This record gives sequence, C-alpha cells and structure tokens, in this order.
Amino acid sequence: MPASSEQKKIISWALYDWANSAFATTVMAGFFPIFFKQYWSVGTSASVSTFQLGAGNSLASIVVAAMAPILGAIADRGSTRKKFLFYFAMMGIVMTGSLYFVARGNWQVALALYILATIGFSGGNIFYDSLLVNVAGKEKMDSVSALGFALGYLGGGLLFALNVLMTLTPQTFGLVDAGEAVRISFVCVAVWWGVFSIPVFFFVDEPKTDAATTQKNAVIAGFQQLASTFRKIRNLRVVFLFLLGYWLYIDGVDTIVRMAVDYGMSLGFAPKSLITALLLTQFVGFPASIAFGRIGQRLGAKKGIYIGVSVYLGVTVWGFFMRRELEFYLLAIVIGLVQGGVQSLSRSFYTRIIPKNQAAEFFGFYNLLGKFAAVIGPFLMGWVGIIMGNTRYSILSISLLFLCGGALLYFVNEEEGQRLAQQMEKM
Repeated sequence: MPASSEQKKIISWALYDWANSAFATTVMAGFFPIFFKQYWSVGTSASVSTFQLGAGNSLASIVVAAMAPILGAIADRGSTRKKFLFYFAMMGIVMTGSLYFVARGNWQVALALYILATIGFSGGNIFYDSLLVNVAGKEKMDSVSALGFALGYLGGGLLFALNVLMTLTPQTFGLVDAGEAVRISFVCVAVWWGVFSIPVFFFVDEPKTDAATTQKNAVIAGFQQLASTFRKIRNLRVVFLFLLGYWLYIDGVDTIVRMAVDYGMSLGFAPKSLITALLLTQFVGFPASIAFGRIGQRLGAKKGIYIGVSVYLGVTVWGFFMRRELEFYLLAIVIGLVQGGVQSLSRSFYTRIIPKNQAAEFFGFYNLLGKFAAVIGPFLMGWVGIIMGNTRYSILSISLLFLCGGALLYFVNEEEGQRLAQQMEKM
C-alpha cells in the first residue's frame, strides 16, 4: 500500500477521536453537569438534581454495556462496523444539538437527550475501536492508537477552550449571556462531531463478508456468536486476565477523572481553578499520548501501561497530602502525562491478543468493562470517606484499584495471547 494511502487511512481514523472528544470534554465533563443543576433543574435541591444526573449516567452506561457484546458480534458477522458507527454517531450528534432547544426547568427532556447522546457516543466507540485492526499493522498499532487519543485530547481541548471563553465573555461573541453561550456550545459540539467524522466513513476500509450475508442473517448470527464469545473469553486465560486487570485500573483512571473536581471542591479550592486544571490536562494529554505511543514501540505496550499505572498510584498518595491549589495544577499536569497513554496502550495491547476477524465482537466486551468503569471507585471513595470521617482517605483508597489491576496485568503473557489469537483466526 502506498505510504500516502496508508497515512490517509490512519489520519481519517484518528480524526474521529478528534471529533467525538468534544462531547466528552464540553458536554460530559464540562457544561452539562453544571447547566443541569443551575438551569434545567432550577428550583430543585442540589442533592435531588445530583441523584437525577447520576441515575441518568448509570442508565446510559447500563444500556451501552448490555448492548456492547451483541452489537460487536453482529458487526463482525455482517461486516457493518462503519454502518453501526454512523448510526450511533448520528444519534449522539442529533441529541447533543437538540439540547439547545430544551427550556429552562425542563430537566426530564434534558436528561433524556443526554442519555441518548451518551449512548450514541459510547456505542460508536465500540465500532471505532474495532476499525483499528484495519488501519494499522502490528508494528504501528501502539503509535496509531496513541495518535487517536492525542488528537482527541487536542480537538476536545481546543473546542472546550473556545466554549469556556464564550461563557466568560459572551458579549464578545454577540451572545446575550453565559446561559446562551452554553446552549450554543452544545450546537458547536454537534457540528464539530459531525464534520470531523466524515473522513472515517470515506477513507477507512473494513473487511467484506459474503454478499449473501443479509442484515437479518447478521443479527441472528450475531446472537449466536455472542454465546460463543462468552465461552471463548472464559477459555482464553490471557484475554480474561487482561480484561479483569484492565477493568480495575481503568476504573481507577475514570474515577479520578470524574471525581477530581469534586475532591478539589471538598478541599476548598476555587471552581475556576478546577476548570483551568481540566483544560490543562487536555492540552498536556496531546503530546503525552504521542510520547506514550513511542514508549509502547520501544519498551512494549505492557511496560508502558505499568509506567502509567505506577504514576496514578503516586497521584493517589500525593492527593492525600495535597494542601494548595498549586499542587492541584501540578497533579493535573501529571495526570495529563499518563492518562491518554494508559488508555491508548491498553487498546493497542488488547488488539494484539484477540483474533482480528472477531475484533468488534471482542471489543464489545472491552467496551463493556469500560462502561462499568468508575463504578467501584466512586463507591469506594464515598464509603471510605464516611467510615474514616476524612475525605482525604477516600482518594487514597483508589490506590487499591491500581495495585490490584497492575498485579493481574503481571500475569498476562502477550506472546501466548498472540499465539492463541492466531489459532482462533484460522478456526
């Protein structure tokens, strides 16, 4: 394949990360939780609105987790990965843009749209991840996976920075107030997501199956294959151990992402400082993700993951002793250095130990665990904080997830996993 054609495929694939990361930063991590409390849930107590938002997030996660293995199996048998990616991306884009029209106080509609948008975002990632095996060869898997995460950090961070500026100085952009700026930001995310998703559909190929395989047959075969995949993963010791270890340490990663701002507020830090730190993490994550791709190539993906998990372990200890806002900024930089690396190298490592012709099916399980991430961690933080009577112990408790996840990863034999995956491809 000519180098230019290969590069076009790689960049087109990675641009989808640039596209949909705008939803993760501006909507999920940034504006929706705040706007939900202050605008759509006006007149509702803080504790009730928190419960409603938490229930919505949990419902979306459960739906995606339940669908992930089935959708992955269907896509593999029907060779329809890009078609499913299109369906879910469009769901996320349309629902995100529709948030602009939700009236003040109408939290039910806002939450319903947010749940559907989250399902679109998460469901699409199943098929986006599975296309990696068609874009990169074995020798480039780590660097290409890292490029996707790097562009995601940069793209999501750039749009988020613009959206934050819009809310701080709405008159500069011809807007009435910060509330209108936030609503316009949802439209910006939808447009950004849609425009930068186009290349993956035009320039990334996927394996073709027998033309006689109809969509209906693909659905039937997909359910049959799902049952088979349960048996495969149960018998594939390498894949099973990796998925279990991944579930634990990625739960720790996601917990810190979701709870860091809350923890900082509990220490009395200013909200503006916490938002600035979130932006800082995004922009540090861009070059760091690319660097981790190089680390994966030189040292191996497994060692790269260990480096990231070890840094996170240090973060939980440092967070326990943290006293000043300056330290929160420093922690944000440290997290930005390894967050994308752990995610990208985990994805590329997993790609190595699964059969390529069943990638979407196996990534269904991978994403299933990802959707259940940040379930153990937040509960552990809350429980430990109550038992100990000190919030600082709650962040320290997350170290258990990194220790246990790293211990399980130690027993994952990459060479054995590759050998078994190749055998399964031939069956």
